[in-house]
Amino acid sequence: MSEPAIRVRGLRTKLGGQEIHKDLDLEVRKGEILGVVGGSGTGKSVLMRTILGLIRPREGTIEVLGKKVDPIDRETMISLERRWGVLFQDGALFSSLTVSENVQVPMREHLDLPAALAEEFATLKIKLAGLKAEDGHKYPSELSGGMRKRAALARALALDPDIVFLDEPTAGLDPVGAAQFDDLLQGLCRSLGFTVFLITHDLDTLYAVTDRIAVLADKKVLVTAPIAELERHPHPWIHEYFHGPRGRAAKGSAMIDATS
Repeated sequence: MSEPAIRVRGLRTKLGGQEIHKDLDLEVRKGEILGVVGGSGTGKSVLMRTILGLIRPREGTIEVLGKKVDPIDRETMISLERRWGVLFQDGALFSSLTVSENVQVPMREHLDLPAALAEEFATLKIKLAGLKAEDGHKYPSELSGGMRKRAALARALALDPDIVFLDEPTAGLDPVGAAQFDDLLQGLCRSLGFTVFLITHDLDTLYAVTDRIAVLADKKVLVTAPIAELERHPHPWIHEYFHGPRGRAAKGSAMIDATS
């Protein structure tokens, strides 16, 4: 088996004196779309930010693409930042920059490109994310919610990353817009071959695109498995999550899509 894209061992994190994770282990395989779920306060976003080096853990080790994540080692962190892309909650676009300028931010930070070439590459990423080339001249305030998500995805793809981190990418979208984003993500992952770390509470997304799902509970990753295995898991939260009304509806929709 090849080396995992992400390996977390014995992670312990605390924020404001509150212990968020303890003895957390996780492996993300190269090329997979891993969904990350858990109840409110289980630290899904904290886990992502810790892997990204934005939060320092109290204990444990994190390796991404074979390199140890260490915020103190700036050289290593810069090399990793060139190999991952991030879509934070709500897109986190710079409101004073156009879509094209937003997409060029990682390029200007990590690459030495002529302005014209950076703009050309930005246009390519914008079109890859399902927007039109002319949308690059718009500001975030001129975009719909779905378009802002796609613009943020274009920025996450700016450096041709090996790993894409997505934090609630379909939150706030209507069902049609969310389904379109799911299709876009799955198509890009297949064609470009990157790994996806996907935080979501959207059951339709979990059924539509994930290869495996990691469940955060009791301050750790309780289980990582394909959705069919999780449906049989006895843990009360997992059972309620996948067999409650929304879980049954999402599964039914996925079965209809699979046969249509």
